[in-house]
Amino acid sequence: MASLTPLAYAALGLLNEGPSHPYEMFQTMTHRRDARNVKVRPGTLYHQVGRLVEHGHAAVVGTDREGNRPERTTYAITDAGRAALHDGLLELISAPADEYPVFHLALAEIENLPQAEAVSSLTDRVAALESQRAELDEINAVVSAKALPERWWLDVSYVHAMLTAQIEWLRATVARIESGDVPWTDPGTGPSARTDTTLDSKEHTR
Repeated sequence: MASLTPLAYAALGLLNEGPSHPYEMFQTMTHRRDARNVKVRPGTLYHQVGRLVEHGHAAVVGTDREGNRPERTTYAITDAGRAALHDGLLELISAPADEYPVFHLALAEIENLPQAEAVSSLTDRVAALESQRAELDEINAVVSAKALPERWWLDVSYVHAMLTAQIEWLRATVARIESGDVPWTDPGTGPSARTDTTLDSKEHTR
C-alpha cells in the first residue's frame, strides 16, 4: 500500500463524510481552517484526489455541470481507501515518529549567538507563538458557539496546549539566561565553553 501524504489523509477524511468534488472539498477545508494542519491549494488537492483514484482509495461516482461552469467530477471513498485511512491513523496516533523540527536544531546551536541576540530571538518567538495561540482561541470560540462535538476539533485543543507549554518554557528560559542562571559566553569573546567533557555530554543528549 502506498504511504499517504498529510493532504491524502485530509482528503480521505472529507470523502469519508460523503461523496464530493475537489473544489467543494477545498471550500470545506478552507472554511474549517485546515491549513493549520496541512498545506491546501486547489491544484495540489485536485492532483491528490487523482492519486487517490490511481491507488484505488477513491473512485469517480458522477459528473455534473451547472450553467456555463466547467464540468465537475464527484469522487467517493472506496473500501480500500477507508481501510487505508483507518490503518494509517492508527499508526500515526499510536507510534511516535522520528521528526527533526528545525527549532530543536536551532536550540542545540543557540550558543553560537551572542546572549543579547539569543534572548531577542527567543522573545520574538514567544510573540509569534502568542499570536498563533490567539488565532486558536478564535477557532475555539467559533466551534464552541456551534456546539460541535469535541472529537471533531481535538487537534485545536492539543495544539493550544502545546503552544502554551512552549510559551511558558521559552519565557522561563529567557529569564534564566538574562539572570545568569544559564551561563553564556558570547562567540569570539573568550575561550570556547565546549571542553571535551561538555562535547561528550552533548553528544549523549542528542
